[in-house]
Amino acid sequence: MKKLAAIFIITIAVQSHAQYPKVDIPGSEIRKITSSSVSGQEYELQILLPAGYAVSAKKYPVVYLMDSQWDFPLVKSIYGQQYFDGFIPELIVVGVTWGGVNPNPDSLRARDYTPTTESRLPQSGGADKFLSFMKTELFPFIESRYKADSKNRILMGCSLGGLLTLYTLFTHTDMFNGYVAASPAFGWDKEIIYQYEKNFYEKKSMLPARVYMTIGGVERSVPGFEKLVKFLADRNYSTVHIKSKVLENTGHSGTKSETYNRGLQYVFERPMLKMPDAVLNKYTGSYEGANGTKIELKNENNQLVIYFNPNYKYVLYAASESWFYSTNEFFNMHFTTDNGKVDGFGLDRYLNTQSFKKTN
Repeated sequence: MKKLAAIFIITIAVQSHAQYPKVDIPGSEIRKITSSSVSGQEYELQILLPAGYAVSAKKYPVVYLMDSQWDFPLVKSIYGQQYFDGFIPELIVVGVTWGGVNPNPDSLRARDYTPTTESRLPQSGGADKFLSFMKTELFPFIESRYKADSKNRILMGCSLGGLLTLYTLFTHTDMFNGYVAASPAFGWDKEIIYQYEKNFYEKKSMLPARVYMTIGGVERSVPGFEKLVKFLADRNYSTVHIKSKVLENTGHSGTKSETYNRGLQYVFERPMLKMPDAVLNKYTGSYEGANGTKIELKNENNQLVIYFNPNYKYVLYAASESWFYSTNEFFNMHFTTDNGKVDGFGLDRYLNTQSFKKTN
């Protein structure tokens, strides 16, 4: 009797639970594409669009995320945080995972993310086919259906996905301009990644790229990672900029969150140009917004500073002679001129744009 009562209670609990809707990810959608490059493999695309996408005519950078079946919700949250704080621009995230009937990500990622075949994983070695799919099928699919900037693509992955990221940098240099690799499997096939880098170095590619890579501080492969980092630093590339970090008290899978956070910041990092006083002094003075808000701009020690009141100020950094920003929050300023004289600026803050006119 007690057993029947327990079954009854469990049944009621399951039925009650089933009444509630599943959590969805706002702003996202799923598309599917079948590849001819990878033997008719169906891929599921988990796509995140920025909040202002529907009403904007501009094109957006695209982050292509590997292993989306695990990491799409994580990257969605990271994007929201980093965009809100003003460290990265609006962008499109395209998470790539496998479709079809009961796909096995562990096996399929070993096939698609590895450049050579290893005997312990006979399905491995399909990276070139997968990258052909991305270049000839996936990119056209995305760029013909979405407002995607074909000159601003970022590849992001972890472990074997990180191996694919580095392999792509060294062998398919025209596909991406940003690379984020969390704990990349650089030891694959007796560290064959060094051979691909050798060919890349000898070709002396001039295509600009920014690369961010990490490893967990408790991983056994830290010495090998540090060796790779030093090797790449000693190459002193002219157009490829690499930043790396060993993450304290972090294991292999735990590298994703900090790597994707810092990696996106690094890939989209804006310049901090030094402007002469003659340029900064053009912008100093009093300004007033359409709603009556008054602010003051001052040149303090060769740095433009905006004052909302005597106790509330932001230091501004120059991305160009007329574009400035702050790292305190989402804060971008573009100065305007009339007959060569500064007459105001446009201020973009999170979901808010204001115009200010110079009053003196």
